[in-house]
Amino acid sequence: MKPAIKIENLSKQYRLGTVGTGSFAHDLNRWWYTVRGKEDPYLEIGETNDRANKGESDYVWALKDINFEVKPGEVLGIIGKNGAGKSTLLKLLSRVTRPTTGSIKARGRIASLLEVGTGFHPELTGRENVFLNGAIMGMNKQEIRSKFDEIVEFAGCERYIDTPVKRYSSGMYVRLAFAVAAHLEPEILIVDEVLAVGDAEFQKKAIGKMKDVSEGGKRTVIFVSHNMASIQKLCTRLVVMEKGTISYVGDVDKGIERYISAGTSNVNIDLKNRKDGVFKGRAKFTNLKITNQNDLEIDIVPVGSYVKFKLEIQSFEPLNKVGLRLLFLNSSGQILFLCNNLFSDSAFSISQNQVYTCHIPKFPLPEGQYYIQLSIFSENGMEYDLEFAKEIIVDYGKFFKSEKTPMLKEGVFVEHFFSKI
Repeated sequence: MKPAIKIENLSKQYRLGTVGTGSFAHDLNRWWYTVRGKEDPYLEIGETNDRANKGESDYVWALKDINFEVKPGEVLGIIGKNGAGKSTLLKLLSRVTRPTTGSIKARGRIASLLEVGTGFHPELTGRENVFLNGAIMGMNKQEIRSKFDEIVEFAGCERYIDTPVKRYSSGMYVRLAFAVAAHLEPEILIVDEVLAVGDAEFQKKAIGKMKDVSEGGKRTVIFVSHNMASIQKLCTRLVVMEKGTISYVGDVDKGIERYISAGTSNVNIDLKNRKDGVFKGRAKFTNLKITNQNDLEIDIVPVGSYVKFKLEIQSFEPLNKVGLRLLFLNSSGQILFLCNNLFSDSAFSISQNQVYTCHIPKFPLPEGQYYIQLSIFSENGMEYDLEFAKEIIVDYGKFFKSEKTPMLKEGVFVEHFFSKI
């Protein structure tokens, strides 16, 4: 059976700075080499895509020598840290941009959902955008019209279908965009992290729909996500990317284990010395301390105990309306719960060095090993996002008054009581 997608020696080079892909002088030099039958002189320069370290070259390889095949009807997952090259690869597959070297051979029509509202025109109504998006995917009017009612029902936005999409919420946007991509029956469906925008009900529907469209070899799905639980449920094979290259192709569980082990290699490095993560240059975490109720620093957290997470933040300029987020993940990278000051308090203002404390009166996780991911948001968007910022060990504790604690391998403990009516 011929592959649905075959990628051979695929590479993509970018030029750093404000000029873009190249200057006029560089383009002229390339042309001069081409007419003389010589190779592009700039292919021999450039460095690995390591965003944390300053390089010596103005050129960087976002992707370098990528090779793999995708079988018809396969659901291929792609995971990797921020900046690993996942989005660049999807843009090349979707023909949004061209590769520097190498080739992509695809059999069938491709529909891509790389970000919220891909291919939507904000001034057009939802109805008009369904037909526009379908036409972009190569569908005729009759095909789109036959699926229109299913698309609107799945998206759950019938009341707003004749309203310009610029008035839609981000959730409505992604619902309609995904519904179009999933129902207009392209042979290959490419889906990026956009499903994280929808609510829990919609995410469940979307994952179920992707399972339906791929079963029986109907359609090929390429799925990029940081949600390891979704990857495990949906994918039949996994690609792990690192610094613009492929570090693993194969079994899903083994690939996730490899990704997690690579990500947790930095957990013992002081936060102020960490060079990974997404850092926009305005604020970052410099330390995270875990203490008990009496402010004594602890290495092990007892189940059900009062725990404080002290976040030391360095701000390089004053920031207003700042949100702080702690994600608690298990050893598979699955998010178990999160804490965010915007849920219960007003946003913070940060200037220079400050410490904020997140209080959890009864720590809800059972015994085991977990990881914390930290994020800082401001009016400008994401300021700092650090995966696997710290390891946390949870041991036996007394969560309930009876001191009886059930043995849980997953999930959280919940304070509760019963009454007789």
